[in-house]
Amino acid sequence: MSEQPQPPDAAPPSKTSPPLEDEAESRTSGRLPPANRSFFVYVEAALEWLIFWSRWIQAPLYLGLILGSVLYTYKFLVDLVHLWREVNHMTEEMVMLGVLNLVDITMVANLITMVVIGGYASFVSRLPVEKHEDRPDWLLKVDAGTLKIKLVGSLIGISGIHLLKSFINVDHRPHDQIMWQILIHCTFLISALLLAVTERIIHPPHRNH
Repeated sequence: MSEQPQPPDAAPPSKTSPPLEDEAESRTSGRLPPANRSFFVYVEAALEWLIFWSRWIQAPLYLGLILGSVLYTYKFLVDLVHLWREVNHMTEEMVMLGVLNLVDITMVANLITMVVIGGYASFVSRLPVEKHEDRPDWLLKVDAGTLKIKLVGSLIGISGIHLLKSFINVDHRPHDQIMWQILIHCTFLISALLLAVTERIIHPPHRNH
């Protein structure tokens, strides 16, 4: 039998797909065409940069709290001078109330300092105080959970001071007001306990095996 002539070699298929096929493939796969991909990458990077740097919006809030602590310091000095001048004309009960008022102002100022330093270090920027000799002990570990527990502890102290002032001056305070102060104080105590338990569950202590 005579061999049939072989057809001429066909041209090799093109390795590059037509633009229409590329566009259809991009639509079905969810990927952007190369021309649009660079634009959206730039928009994404700009949006992420804006979101990251938006944390500095909180900086004026902490500056305002610092000014608030200055006002509390002024109030402390005014009450201290008044107590110093009138101490000879006061009863022991009145002196105790005046001192408790100074303690109250001091604890509120401590709370403001804790919020400013802890909040700034947790949500705005790190503070380079790792090797500072005057660094407070509570700054060894500052995160959102620890900060909340310390804040609730400070609120319990402030509430306790107000409750003690009410007990000292119980003859001149309505009983309903004292009852509400006791309920609020107990609410702070329960909140602190629940926060501590939640923090322990989320971050359990490491045990050495």
